[in-house]
Amino acid sequence: MNLYPLGKFLISTIFYPLYRIEVTGKENFPKEGGVLLCTNHIDNLDPPVVGITCPREVHFMAKEELFQMPVLKSVLPKVQAFPVKRGMSDREAFRTTLKLLRGGKVVGMFPEGTRSKTGELGKGLAGAGFFALKGDAVVMPCAIIGQYKPFKKLRVIYGKPIDMTVYRETKASAEEVTEVIMSEIGNLLKQNK
Repeated sequence: MNLYPLGKFLISTIFYPLYRIEVTGKENFPKEGGVLLCTNHIDNLDPPVVGITCPREVHFMAKEELFQMPVLKSVLPKVQAFPVKRGMSDREAFRTTLKLLRGGKVVGMFPEGTRSKTGELGKGLAGAGFFALKGDAVVMPCAIIGQYKPFKKLRVIYGKPIDMTVYRETKASAEEVTEVIMSEIGNLLKQNK
């Protein structure tokens, strides 16, 4: 049972007025095909905010521990989230991600791997570059700007898709591609301060 549309509706009715969410660049988002959606990570509420502002359904990797919590373990799979073991190579999460991307779905990830304590953009992990190269998908950079404070503006900016063709052809490394992705997210943050 897919609860994503219901969840999106319910969260939207609360979050849009509460955080005065303003979305820019939705028109940049590909209407079809696999998309790796890469976003900076400033708060635990980032996944639902990206989920309600993105024009397409997003499948999020979520840390495995969340799937062991009583209510979340039954809800998360119904809103298209899937578990990933942090800090180690998780073959099952890798397979799931590639299958989704190659199947024309949107996979959301936070390349930093964890929330930024300072709000500044951290270093991206090579996993983002790996999926960008192997997933047969375009990469969408996204920036969340602001603070999760009631009635203060929170902005979500979708950049232009990054075509991975040249990086695949030149056999760029996962690390190099991650740097490109983080640079694009960084540019969105700088241009929209």
